[in-house]
Amino acid sequence: MHQLPRDMLLAQVENGLVLLALGMGVVFIFLLLLVYSTKLLSAVVRKFSPPSELAAPKISVQISDVGSSGPKPEVAAAIAAAIARSKR
Repeated sequence: MHQLPRDMLLAQVENGLVLLALGMGVVFIFLLLLVYSTKLLSAVVRKFSPPSELAAPKISVQISDVGSSGPKPEVAAAIAAAIARSKR
């Protein structure tokens, strides 16, 4: 098996590095376009979509609730119902 001449080997390494840089540049630019187009689309959808009716109600926590020994019966019943519904 014979060895390639030095100038031919250097030319192939140079071509390989050029292809490496071009490939990485193309992937980088594609990912940048993907990120910014996703952000743009998300902003457009938020602007033109109607507000969601399924928003969870805001619950205020009182300081007296923090020191209680356990959940209130209503909360325990809601948790049990949610667990039962999620297992269907």
